[in-house]
Amino acid sequence: MRVGVFGGSFDPVHLGHLQLAEFCRAHARLDRVEFVPAARQPLKAEGPIASDDDRAAMLFLAMSGQPDFRLSTMEIDRGGVSYTADTLRQFSRQRPGAELFFLMGADSLAEFAKWRQPEVICQLATPLVVRRPGAAAPDFAALRPLVSPDRFDQIVLAQIEMPPTPISSTQIRALIASGGPWRAMVPPAVADYIDEHRLYR
Repeated sequence: MRVGVFGGSFDPVHLGHLQLAEFCRAHARLDRVEFVPAARQPLKAEGPIASDDDRAAMLFLAMSGQPDFRLSTMEIDRGGVSYTADTLRQFSRQRPGAELFFLMGADSLAEFAKWRQPEVICQLATPLVVRRPGAAAPDFAALRPLVSPDRFDQIVLAQIEMPPTPISSTQIRALIASGGPWRAMVPPAVADYIDEHRLYR
């Protein structure tokens, strides 16, 4: 089984997240994409705005009707700082025999060497680096000292180009707080949940 691991704050999950996951699923022939909301991301000074329960609930609603998408709360359950290397180790133990792929934006490559145990990440999963049309080509140089030449070529060939999705969780939170238009940026069930629980006001 080919499993994609998609981590992030998802604060809130939006249509851009779902489009990225579907693009990776289709182009990398993944059997499943697992969304993994972080407890706390190591390179972000502040934690999520919404609670762990709210973010997990919104993800569950967002992937309703998508049989190839799953929710994993392993990072929330572990608590503390969420390190990708630890998460991939846990996936490897829980899903023996699965071929793992780690979904990441091209902009994350610049800081990848600062991540905890980046060489372990590349051993346990194939990074699926997503680039936007018109954007500069991803700089894979940070990966070269971490993997063998063959593995490096494999990762470069696995990169995925997808249409632009100019949506961000930060933008959505700002629009909600200011009373601007935001509902079209998230699945309807997520929009209803945000309204019902008065999130990001």
